[in-house]
Amino acid sequence: MKEAVAATRVVPDKNGRFGAFGGKFVPETLMNALTELEAAFAEAMQDPAFREELNGLLREYAGRPTPLTYAERLTEELGGARIYLKREDLNHTGAHKLNNALGQGLLAKRMGKKSIIAETGAGQHGVASATVAAKLGLSCKVFMGEEDIRRQSLNVFRMNLLGAEVVPAVSGSRTLKDATNEAIRYWVSNVEETFYVIGSVVGPHPYPYIVREFQKIIGEETRAQILQMLGKLPDEIIACVGGGSNAIGMFYPFISDGQVALRGVEAAGRGVDTDKHAATLSLGRPGVIHGSLTYLLQDEHGQVQEAHSISAGLDYPGVGPEHAYLKDSGRVTYTSVTDEEALAAVQMLCRTEGIIPALESAHAIAEAMKRAPQMSKDEILVICLSGRGDKDVLTIQDALGSKEEGKQQ
Repeated sequence: MKEAVAATRVVPDKNGRFGAFGGKFVPETLMNALTELEAAFAEAMQDPAFREELNGLLREYAGRPTPLTYAERLTEELGGARIYLKREDLNHTGAHKLNNALGQGLLAKRMGKKSIIAETGAGQHGVASATVAAKLGLSCKVFMGEEDIRRQSLNVFRMNLLGAEVVPAVSGSRTLKDATNEAIRYWVSNVEETFYVIGSVVGPHPYPYIVREFQKIIGEETRAQILQMLGKLPDEIIACVGGGSNAIGMFYPFISDGQVALRGVEAAGRGVDTDKHAATLSLGRPGVIHGSLTYLLQDEHGQVQEAHSISAGLDYPGVGPEHAYLKDSGRVTYTSVTDEEALAAVQMLCRTEGIIPALESAHAIAEAMKRAPQMSKDEILVICLSGRGDKDVLTIQDALGSKEEGKQQ
């Protein structure tokens, strides 16, 4: 374990590799753009003026630091560990996605780009990108699967209201994978004038590294807050994983703290024994998707399999390459939660804490509902509450309504 922890501190390497994973598997037309991006990011992060501007926006526009809330009634309900919630749902726009969008938006402006594009699944990254574009005076196109447009109509309206153009992806399963395909195709044709704001720790190098660096503020704040509140580190941290940006942001500052257990939760959809799930790390095999080598759901011929989750932000057949590395190193444990368990977790948090979580975040809560009772009352469990559930209310209403109808028949 110690060797794995030490190795994790120096990834990615100069080739953008997280151990065997990551890298840069892209058309030749994008290689120069990625090289320029890597150099611009390195230069920006060394520039005190860039960091001061970003920190100012995070503080005065996004509303950071977000609170770390003791979930007293949830703790009493479950028994066992004391539970704390890292409240990324209270970030401006309602999720952790703004942390990264602000950083990449400033980088786009620094590189002289006038327009940004983004892909989105649940719509939270699309809303964050549209928000940043409005704030910084950039034009914005957001690529979104047609099925996700249907599921997340409120976020589509928000993006339009913010001045962004939402471009539907109509191929494949019409979800996040297909939106990303369309965004990459557009970027290949418009690379000179367009900056691609990737929303998760996925894609070719340097994107997984850039997104991690902009999201690690989640874990850095949590570390400082729990030490100030309790004088010790948590015993366990739980976060949901689709592409994995909130989880990497939360986990990374704790990687060297071997006494802190880290647990990532994927979407098991209708069950990992069915073909309707998004449990990439549990059931996938190494393969290339969207420019990066990582774990991937694929059939025996290497064709990408469709992913399924009630959560539009988790039904992605790949995962960030750093998560693939952390799984193989043994530093992070990955598990999965079904749609039904996530819905039960939404109801539990609403009832005990008066908080409506995003369906993505509900997967982490559902895992905590299993873990907390197995822990002692002296132990501390932190959940990354990555987003709020306003966007999911209609989906939750439909799902719970269907369950009630099923009972009555």
